[in-house]
Order: sequence, then structure tokens, then C-alpha cells
Amino acid sequence: PRADRHLLQAVRRLTRVDARSVEQVVDIEDGDDVFNWPFLYAVQAGEWGLTEKQGAILREYVARGGFFVGDDFHGVAEWGEFDKRVHFAFPERPLVDIPDKDAFFHAVYDLDDRYIIPGQAHLREGSKNGGTNGRWVAMYDEKGRAGIVGWFNSDVGDSWEYADDPYYPEKFSALGIRLGVNAIIYAMTH
Repeated sequence: PRADRHLLQAVRRLTRVDARSVEQVVDIEDGDDVFNWPFLYAVQAGEWGLTEKQGAILREYVARGGFFVGDDFHGVAEWGEFDKRVHFAFPERPLVDIPDKDAFFHAVYDLDDRYIIPGQAHLREGSKNGGTNGRWVAMYDEKGRAGIVGWFNSDVGDSWEYADDPYYPEKFSALGIRLGVNAIIYAMTH
């Protein structure tokens, strides 16, 4: 909850979006509730276990204009799991690196200098499971809009959660908050 609340506080402070002050847990299979929210975020998306039924719901959610971010998945095994599960929603769409010039990286902040954002427990090693390269990936629709995004070999949620912790380096929280703000504004405008 601290991660969500810190990000929402930043969204309210840094944009004109009237974001809630508290998080909202959403169960993708809980009736139509998922369709009430324009932005979904999943942590530890490489251990996520999205089912084919949930993939069909995620497909409809994104087709209706929703936006999904998967975060905190690291290494080959977790990449494989994330890749497999998002393809339950869109088996026909490739998961590709987001180009540097994409509006996603420039919606509010120009994020040309990106780097791995380690989780708080993994500050010394840089990323859990030996991930050494950060990747920002997406599935695009036929109009070129990203509807599913993944932040690979990074733990952006920890950068939000520990934004007020003097032990956690400010540079990671600064990039993480900017990624989160860009993602929300991109989701609301594209």
C-alpha cells in the first residue's frame, strides 16, 4: 500500500489528475469491477499465474481502453512466465521493446536515461535473479497504442514504496515515480 500511496501522491502533486489518495485492489475476475479502472498495475508479474480465463478478461479490458503494467519480474524464468501469461490476452501480438522515441517515455517526463531500478532488498546486486539489463516492453494494438507494458529486471514498485526512506537511493525513486507518472498520463491520453 505504501508504494501505491506514494505514487498517487506524486500523481496529484505533479499532474492535474485528481487521483485517489489510497490504492484499490482489483480482482480481474470480480464481475465488472476491473472495467471501472483505467489503469491496472501488477507486482511480481513473473510469478503471477494469470489464467487463460483471466487473459480473456484482460484482453477485453485493454480492448475497451484499459492499460496494464506488469512490474518486478527478473531473469529468464520470470521473463518467460510474464511473456507466456500476457499472450493469454493477446496471442497474436508480439511483446516488443518500447522505442526510445515512443510517447510512453515522453508523456510528461523525457526518460531518455533509463536504468535498472533495484528492489530495496536487492540494492547491492542491482536486480534479483541476476538480471543485468533493464527492459521496458509493450504490446501495441493496430493503432500503435501500448495497452500492456512490462518493466523487466526492475522493481519500480519498490522505488515508490521506499521514496521516503533515506537508505533507498533517490535516483531510483526519481526514475520510478517519473515512469509511473508517464504511464498514467500515457494511459489516460492514448
